[in-house]
Amino acid sequence: QVQLVESGGGLVQPGGSLRLSCLCSGFSIKSWLMEWFRQAPGKQRELLGMMTTDGTDKNYSESVKGRFTISRDNAKNTLYLQMNNLATEDTGVYYCRRHGFWGGGTQVPVVS
Repeated sequence: QVQLVESGGGLVQPGGSLRLSCLCSGFSIKSWLMEWFRQAPGKQRELLGMMTTDGTDKNYSESVKGRFTISRDNAKNTLYLQMNNLATEDTGVYYCRRHGFWGGGTQVPVVS
């Protein structure tokens, strides 16, 4: 069965860095367009960026461009989101997805 499980979230200070993981099972991430989203409190879910089937990261949102990087480890069937220079505005629940399936999310509070 298809599963996406995010991990790596947790309290981080402004200016800090964090790497989120999305461990996938039931399918190969090499065969599907993968995406990272986030949802800040009281706001709509926001697309952060994509990883194509050929390994290209693209379509980063303006709010995270230059600070966040999507990568993958095909052997581990895991998608990553490296987040640098975090700000309080980055606080929210972070999700990975493929077409038709969402992970359960991982909390990222950016707090002084």
